[in-house]
Amino acid sequence: MRWLEFLEKNAKEFSSKTALIEQATGRSLTYSELLTLVDKWALVLREHGVGGGDTFAYLSSNKLEHMLFLLAAARLKAIFVPMNFRLAKGELEKILNNLSPKLFIGNGVNELSTNCPYADIQSLQEKISQMPEVSTDLIATLDQATLNDPILMLYTSGSTGLPKGVLLHGKMLLTNMRETCVNWGLKSTDITLVETPFFHTGGYNVLCLPLMYLGATSILADSFKAQNVFKTIEENKITVYFGVPTMFQMLYEHELFKTTDFSSVRFFISGGAACSVQLIEEFQKYKILFKQGFGLTEVGPNCFLLDEKFAITKQGSIGKPMPHSDVVVLKQNGDRANVFEPGELLIRGDHLSMGYYRDEMKFKESLKIIDGKEYFSTGDLVQFDEDNFFYVVGRIKDMYISGGENVYPGEIEKIAVTIPDVHDAVVVAVKDERWGEVGHIFLKTEQSYDLNFIKEFFNDKLSRYKHPHHVTCLKDFPVLANGKVDRKKMFEQANNSVR
Repeated sequence: MRWLEFLEKNAKEFSSKTALIEQATGRSLTYSELLTLVDKWALVLREHGVGGGDTFAYLSSNKLEHMLFLLAAARLKAIFVPMNFRLAKGELEKILNNLSPKLFIGNGVNELSTNCPYADIQSLQEKISQMPEVSTDLIATLDQATLNDPILMLYTSGSTGLPKGVLLHGKMLLTNMRETCVNWGLKSTDITLVETPFFHTGGYNVLCLPLMYLGATSILADSFKAQNVFKTIEENKITVYFGVPTMFQMLYEHELFKTTDFSSVRFFISGGAACSVQLIEEFQKYKILFKQGFGLTEVGPNCFLLDEKFAITKQGSIGKPMPHSDVVVLKQNGDRANVFEPGELLIRGDHLSMGYYRDEMKFKESLKIIDGKEYFSTGDLVQFDEDNFFYVVGRIKDMYISGGENVYPGEIEKIAVTIPDVHDAVVVAVKDERWGEVGHIFLKTEQSYDLNFIKEFFNDKLSRYKHPHHVTCLKDFPVLANGKVDRKKMFEQANNSVR
């Protein structure tokens, strides 16, 4: 089976329906026009030497071309690599020299010091505009990607060393598309706004590709701007919308939040971190419901789902595993965890990636064989309750040992966000002469809370060895390009303060 069959089907069934809109320019494509352009791009890319197994890269903010190149890659059995436009020149050069793409596309890409063949996007677009219709017989001669072929490569953030290129194949993409549609209740009539950058898995895989699978409509924005979200919801009648908690907090704090007409919105989806109950309750006052999800680039990304009816009663939960996600929780000693016992989350299924580009050994190190089956070790520490709702306790690398006891930052953070007027919390470990390591808690708030208040607040909620020994209140947290909190920067700040 070819991965692109879903688009061919929709080009017939939803021929004149709008598939994609590029908000910055107003460019839009129906499903029929989309398929026609994909075929033209496939032939142009082939003229530039791109073929089966080759990588080609694109550097730009969110544009229609991100989707066109991904789909054209499937026509050629090539691998499309969207580059992180927020990286510094040196960071980009390091990745490109490791990648060695057959072609590098963008504006001004010749300013980078690489040996990659490059092409200017505008000249390529001009060539596309002058091309005649492509015959189906010609397309039929192309060696196209099957479900077993890699189609998309996404680089992880790479907190240390060179980022890892994750290879997403047809089966992984299609599984995520199908299961997201079914389990999240998406419809062909849905309309969404995509602001997550395409160099992250959320840009393609949270809503854009699943909705394209159904024949729905996606509006592509250059970046997140709160005012634009409100405007687009009202003007385009957005029905489903994905964001990270930081984005929803910014929406809530904006002056337009209380005057915007949200009647078209069926639900919002929050991912990347747990959304605070306080924030969810504020949205619910305006009859806006939240679903919450969880996943990662290597597996998914949509692996867990917390339905809106459990947003309050199961506060802090990432929900239950979706049917296509086979999960295991292992304790440090290798035994399976029981209810409320922290352990590492392992996941397997058809949504597992093919591996890391040019680093097969690194990927193998992340796999564990359990009962003869191969699972991916996520590095996330989780626990589950008696109803099989899962909760992220933290990352294995974030866990610290205080006085000989394991401390999981996520457990502390979930309680901390129940402090009045606290919108988010992050706990990192700092060195301590007496206890080895203790916690430094950052609170996102406009209030000022001292350590005595924090200890008193936690007194009947957490064991004393889990209590933070330092506190910092901030109006805003530093964030990464994907909108997630920059824990590394906060770790450095905390440890610098105790030296």
